[in-house]
Amino acid sequence: MDLTKKLTQFCIGGSAYVGLELLYRRRSHISMFGAGGLCYLLLGQMDRLSLPQGVRAGCSAGVITAVELLTGLMVNRDYRVWDYRDQPGNLLGQICPRFTALWVPVGMAAMGMYRLVDGGLDKLMPSPIPTFGQKREIPRRI
Repeated sequence: MDLTKKLTQFCIGGSAYVGLELLYRRRSHISMFGAGGLCYLLLGQMDRLSLPQGVRAGCSAGVITAVELLTGLMVNRDYRVWDYRDQPGNLLGQICPRFTALWVPVGMAAMGMYRLVDGGLDKLMPSPIPTFGQKREIPRRI
């Protein structure tokens, strides 16, 4: 996947993550755009692995939770972006089991969306560089 496609996918994931937050909390933070874009790219790559669906579901929640924790430790030290300190099982007020469970269906939907968008982008922006095993036609001079 070339840089343009990755940036496009990143922006789609970032926008979707912010959109979900706006629907749920009615507010978001710019860091959530970056976290969402990163999650979306990671989930898209993870989806390419041949794992059973249950394993993919659990791993998708783990990926999103890990990115949320890292993002929180960097930008949410004062708990102004989100605050899970009152949630049971929270870790440093940044993540909690309640939202980890929510990430299972969100992650699965994101992987499906990534596949669809990736196929569409392949049609819109074919790679000029052949991939391994792909024959490249060389124009003949007359």
